[in-house]
Amino acid sequence: MKKILFLFSIFFSIAHYSQDHRIPLDTMVVTTNSVVIKGKTVPYKAITGMQPVWDNHGDIIASLYYTYYKRSDIKNDENRPIIMSFNGGPGSASVWMHIAYTGPKVLKIDDEGYPIQPYGIKDNPNSILDMADIVYVNPVNTGYSRPVVAKGKKLDKSQFFGINADIKYLAGWLNTFITRNNRWKSPKYIIGESYGGTRVMGLAAELQNSQWMYLNGVIMVSPADYKVLRTQSSVDYAINLPYFTAAAWYHKMLPPALQNKDLLAILPEAENYAINNLLPAIAKGGFISDDEKNSVAKKVAYYSGLSEKVILQNNLEVSPSFFWKELLRDKTGQTIGRLDSRYLGLDKREIGTSPDFNSELTSWLHSFTPAINYYIREELNFKTDVKYNLFGSVSPWDNRNNNVREGLRLAMAQNPYLKVLIQSGYYDGATTYFSAKYTMWKTDPSGKMKDRFFFKGYRSGHMMYLRNEDLQQANDDLRTFINQSLAKGKPAKY
Repeated sequence: MKKILFLFSIFFSIAHYSQDHRIPLDTMVVTTNSVVIKGKTVPYKAITGMQPVWDNHGDIIASLYYTYYKRSDIKNDENRPIIMSFNGGPGSASVWMHIAYTGPKVLKIDDEGYPIQPYGIKDNPNSILDMADIVYVNPVNTGYSRPVVAKGKKLDKSQFFGINADIKYLAGWLNTFITRNNRWKSPKYIIGESYGGTRVMGLAAELQNSQWMYLNGVIMVSPADYKVLRTQSSVDYAINLPYFTAAAWYHKMLPPALQNKDLLAILPEAENYAINNLLPAIAKGGFISDDEKNSVAKKVAYYSGLSEKVILQNNLEVSPSFFWKELLRDKTGQTIGRLDSRYLGLDKREIGTSPDFNSELTSWLHSFTPAINYYIREELNFKTDVKYNLFGSVSPWDNRNNNVREGLRLAMAQNPYLKVLIQSGYYDGATTYFSAKYTMWKTDPSGKMKDRFFFKGYRSGHMMYLRNEDLQQANDDLRTFINQSLAKGKPAKY
């Protein structure tokens, strides 16, 4: 379909900035297109550009790159949901879900998610654009988003690079976006992948209590919860076991009693053992009895595909990085992927305690990097010589005062409309599916809001949507969740 181009720019033109390697602080490019979703044609506008971040004095301190997809055949959008989308990192661009999951375009990849040349994009017949508009937001130093530093001044990293700073400035940016685009009446959702899970938990509270923006839904895709992740606590070690079971099952490393069953038939066993047996055993540390330690090691070997010997050598505390190196060490000598353990890698030496590289991420970068650069320039018509950062520098990142779980709980308690959906891949070894369940359980210790939490699992990894079967199912699960969380005339009260 022919596209119509509009340009709006404040302060400086794109041409001026491209000459000295900068981009405008406030600009947009609009194109029109359509996509067939579920057999029906959906026309839409794609609005992409830069929108500023202001400090308390009204000075511009950054400008964020975004892409906003708005269905164009809807006359009244007050009942049409809008979804604000983030990826993670925390230094990751909002590229992954943009051109591989929820947007109107997806990568040209095979059905399991592996790259295919020539690289590129195609229409996404599963996009949720049929029922919701979407804006993909790139935090500072990701995508084309950059801080703005006055001449002679140094960048104040504390304004952007930390759990709470990130939440605060993004909430203000979203307020401006919703106001500019006249979406205050619309049902609102935020979705975040990986570190984006931490981000949207915190944003739920910040938007509600500082921007007076009430949400209908929070969606966490493969969420990273730093109250557990990489803490090396007893819980951290124990809740990895069901992921070990899933990955070992995929690579046919389990004993026949488990291997001959379907994955979903054996995972509840591993989950039950992790919580009720492995967790208390690890908590005993060096004071566990030899008999119990040996018994637990035998059972962990049964559920993980590892040997009792290496489990005992690790004092029952098997880290995911060791598992990625160890599982196939004596079978093929290959490593398995961190973010998606279906992927295989080749290390220089078979000896060692962790893989040389992330085999899945290097595979994904094959597809995403050329595709997003082509798409933005040639189809969205946003042209600049500034580098698109799939990953940008955001260090040092301030992880102090991480209260996002409590923020989400309080937001839900204050807002009876607010519901939560978590989506995870069983083969994700970075932010495991059982860790996501644990986060869900611990967010509301009272259990009084557990009917407002929903969990969906998929037979793939961190970016479960790269597998075509899961791309279809996960988008349908989003549709169901959105439909279930719409107010539909009911008052917000208990």
